[in-house]
Amino acid sequence: MPAPQYAQMSPRRDEADDAALLQRVAGGDRDALGALYRRHAHVVLAQIRLAVGEPGLSEEILQDTMLAVWQGAGSFRGGSQVRSWIIAIALRQARDRLRRRRLAVVADEHALSGQAAADPGPEAQVLERAELAVVGEAIRSLSPGHREVLGLVFGADLTLAGAAEVLGVPVGTVKSRLAAARAALARAMGGKGVGRS
Repeated sequence: MPAPQYAQMSPRRDEADDAALLQRVAGGDRDALGALYRRHAHVVLAQIRLAVGEPGLSEEILQDTMLAVWQGAGSFRGGSQVRSWIIAIALRQARDRLRRRRLAVVADEHALSGQAAADPGPEAQVLERAELAVVGEAIRSLSPGHREVLGLVFGADLTLAGAAEVLGVPVGTVKSRLAAARAALARAMGGKGVGRS
């Protein structure tokens, strides 16, 4: 299967449009499922990679997730964002798969890397790669729970309420976990000089 082409969405995507697409999916509209896939697959895949650490397995879990979305679209009640609902399904799929395979959970250093600057020079590219390696190493050293909350808030661009919905915990718990994760990341990065002038 060729690599998917993901649509780039603005952080303020149209939730009403997503809900309408999901309603069409519930009615059996394959094109609507394709549109949801193009809108959300890149973020969902990044979250799966954070949990699983294997690109091939992550792609399989993404496909299982979209199948679950196809089969369960009618169960969406609108109490959360469509993206957070899909991510919650994906993380359940990943946990089930990990439980069955008993895999070690590792972070993918590219899952949270963001967008590179346009046309950086060779020096900037070398520095960026070095910083990504240090940040990737620091992220991999974090506990799975810390990686998960950082990935949801910063990687998936979910609100605290959206992350709370995915994790099934109160917003206050997400805030405290996020603070602990940021502190752990700062400690892991300690003195490595990334982002300092």
